[in-house]
Amino acid sequence: MGSENSRKIKLLKLWELLKTETDEKHPMDTYTIIEKLGKDGINVDRKILYSDIETLREYGFQVESNRGKRNEYYVCERDFDPVEVRLLMDAVQGACFVTEKKTEELVSKISALAGSKQGEMLKKNIVKFSTVKSINERIYYSIDKITDGINEKKKISFKYFDYNIKREKVFRKEKGNENIEKKYIVNPVATVFDSDQYYLICYDDKHKSLTNYRVDRMFEVSLLNEPITKNKSVSDIDLSTHKRQQFNMFGGRVERVTFVADRKLIDVIFDKFGDNVKLSEYSEEAIKCICEVQASPMFIAWCCSFGNRVKVLYPQRVVEQVKEHLKSTLEQYEVIS
Repeated sequence: MGSENSRKIKLLKLWELLKTETDEKHPMDTYTIIEKLGKDGINVDRKILYSDIETLREYGFQVESNRGKRNEYYVCERDFDPVEVRLLMDAVQGACFVTEKKTEELVSKISALAGSKQGEMLKKNIVKFSTVKSINERIYYSIDKITDGINEKKKISFKYFDYNIKREKVFRKEKGNENIEKKYIVNPVATVFDSDQYYLICYDDKHKSLTNYRVDRMFEVSLLNEPITKNKSVSDIDLSTHKRQQFNMFGGRVERVTFVADRKLIDVIFDKFGDNVKLSEYSEEAIKCICEVQASPMFIAWCCSFGNRVKVLYPQRVVEQVKEHLKSTLEQYEVIS
């Protein structure tokens, strides 16, 4: 190997060592650097090391130093600082669709972004959430195929399952034939993260509507050699608006709903609807809220969950849905004489 190539490899190894094993709180002295490089078969003396570090600096690599009897060196600037890395680690920990095994792998990879020393400290201090994790280990494969479908504008197929009381997969069957597992064929539109779950938004040719599926419940996802159906309702859709109108990813008819709420629920309402709600004064104790939302069963249940602190005023068909929900709930508790 030529001397020029050898020097390039030496500089690369030196930078890799400093970037992964040092930071401002964990500098590395000259002798330790020489020892560690030696273990990788790279022999260097102090004078050459000083020259190599200056070369890295000349090419824009930010190597800091503490001068002393034993000069110490470290890399301070990184693509991600420890706080950002911690946020990413916590996000993975709290994501229900990521399995336990994949959670451990991802947390380990993400922690390395902060450098080995900071990464080790972050991993030691991480709090494991009591999140119920998916058991579908094929979710990475599914996401990969969905992404291909979206990028290549091709349809995808998959099976979809629910769990029984033993948490075993039960695949949905073809209508009218319980012996055949149903194969869904859809036009993938986008993937979204909502309420700790990961969803596919897609267009169903058969029902001529947008539908959501949980990615962790999809199985045997395949990319088909069939272009997606060109549809104006899909090409014109504003995904950000569509997601805001849905309630916990349950679809329904879009309604402009007016309801009255206890003034103490203002924070709760903003947390749920964000900028998709208009508030105004109603009384000393209450406010009036107007929002555009898909009036799904989940939205109706949310309205009822606050008892007499929330009351839907308009439109009348949503009021009737609320009444029917309360009536059917009450009937479960009525004593049969």
